[in-house]
Amino acid sequence: MTVNNQIIVATKNEGKLREFQNLFGPKKLVVTSLKDYPEIGKIVENGLTFEENATLKAKAVATKTNLPVLADDSGLEVDALNGRPGIFSARYAGDHDDAANNAKLLSELAGVPLEKRTATFHTTLVLMRPNGDKLVVDGELNGQILPVPRGNNGFGYDPLFWVPEKQKTLAEMSASEKNAISHRGRASQKLLTVFDEWWTK
Repeated sequence: MTVNNQIIVATKNEGKLREFQNLFGPKKLVVTSLKDYPEIGKIVENGLTFEENATLKAKAVATKTNLPVLADDSGLEVDALNGRPGIFSARYAGDHDDAANNAKLLSELAGVPLEKRTATFHTTLVLMRPNGDKLVVDGELNGQILPVPRGNNGFGYDPLFWVPEKQKTLAEMSASEKNAISHRGRASQKLLTVFDEWWTK
């Protein structure tokens, strides 16, 4: 049974931290991030799957802090590129360089017609206790990669990711609109449905 009321989100991304603080707000949990624990240092993500990378992050932080940790690994899987960039999405052309990553993606898809630019945003969330007990959920959002970016919100590949049912890119959506349908939003909602039982067992 988890007796404390604190959880660490294994990220330094303020936007991601806010999403999870809002998610766990009703549960009266103290949600902190890696920025609060500079002593943890860089975590090597050398797994071959989203779950392996999220687990590596969660285990490293839980071991060093002795607190429950929520880690995620997300990526863009483009069908015409055989699933790339996948687990390398954040460092496709340079480490967390959104502009370079988007430019490389567009370059690799040059000449590919829109109907063949189908893609999936994938998120795996791993919640882990210091004893290694873990809970895993996934979320996905299907769409297409546009030939030119649209919208100024979001980050990463959001300006290129067209969501057909909304007739706009993720970067053209408000934060609440995006969170309601995004891959991370869907994974988070799954997490909420099983969280209480896992947290109190």
